[in-house]
Amino acid sequence: MPASKETKQGGGMSIRIIVTGGTFDKKYDEIEGVLTFKETQLPKILLQVRTTVPITCETSQLVDSLHMTIKDRLRVLSACQDAPESQIIVTHGTDTMVETAQVLGEAGLDKTVVFTGAMVPYSVFGSDALFNLGCSVSAVQLLPAGVYVAMNGRIFTWDGVQKDRHRGVFVKKTSPV
Repeated sequence: MPASKETKQGGGMSIRIIVTGGTFDKKYDEIEGVLTFKETQLPKILLQVRTTVPITCETSQLVDSLHMTIKDRLRVLSACQDAPESQIIVTHGTDTMVETAQVLGEAGLDKTVVFTGAMVPYSVFGSDALFNLGCSVSAVQLLPAGVYVAMNGRIFTWDGVQKDRHRGVFVKKTSPV
């Protein structure tokens, strides 16, 4: 993947969104009959939701989170460390979002980082991408420094969340992973 690409919305101090891929950005390839990545959906989404919050988008990578390696997770950490903003949203695949959030949480950044994603791609009817992104934009502005996960209308700390794979939602962590 080429070096990160940035796009800006609004002006002044901004929130940085770091794109990593995941279901959020997948599109249906009619020829192959599979969900694939071509480019991030974030610029279209931000136009659609009409946010007035200044946002800078950075594409770190476009990868299915099931294929993320520790190197990919460290790339997300580095992008957050290098960001001039103190409020960061990371769009991430839901299958290993908690694992990447843990890498950032254990790093102890003095920034507010909110992970979000989607169970249904933005490009598919009935997607939860818009709702989850909206929640994360509000959360990143209101929460103190730390690492969080914003999914399904709820906010969790990085070390207090797990994905309930049977229901397809994120819940408060009830047992060690």
